[in-house]
Amino acid sequence: MTLVQMQPRSADANPVHRTVDGAMEAAGPQVCDDMTVEVALAVMAGARAGHLLVCDEDGLCTGLVTQAQLTAIRDSAAYTDQVRLRDVLGDRGPFTSPMTTMAEAEHAMRYRRLDALPVVDDQGSALGVLALAR
Repeated sequence: MTLVQMQPRSADANPVHRTVDGAMEAAGPQVCDDMTVEVALAVMAGARAGHLLVCDEDGLCTGLVTQAQLTAIRDSAAYTDQVRLRDVLGDRGPFTSPMTTMAEAEHAMRYRRLDALPVVDDQGSALGVLALAR
C-alpha cells in the first residue's frame, strides 16, 4: 500500500515529517447524511467518484462512504429504500488532520484497512481526502 502523492516534493524531504496536507486530494463530492443509499449511489455514479464525503445538517464531516460499502448495503437482505447514510455510518470518523504526518496516517489506514480517509480542520469541516494509490 502506498499513499497518493498529489504534489511534488523535494528530494530531501523527510517522509517521517511530511504531513497529510501535502498529499491529500480535493474533498470531492459531499452529500448530506439524510440522503438515501440509492440516491448516494446515483450521485457517486454521476460524479464518477469512488467515494462520497458525508456531512451533517451543520456542514460538518461525519464520515466517508465508498461505492463498495453502499453496494453491499443495497444488496443485503435487510435493505429498504428508506436507509439513509446516517444509518450506515454509525459513529463519526475516522478522520485525520492536515498536520498529521504521512507515517501516522499510513499506519492508521493500514490498521483500519481504509482506502480513503477524510481530512478535516479543527471545526470538523472537510478539507480533502487522503487516498491510497491503486
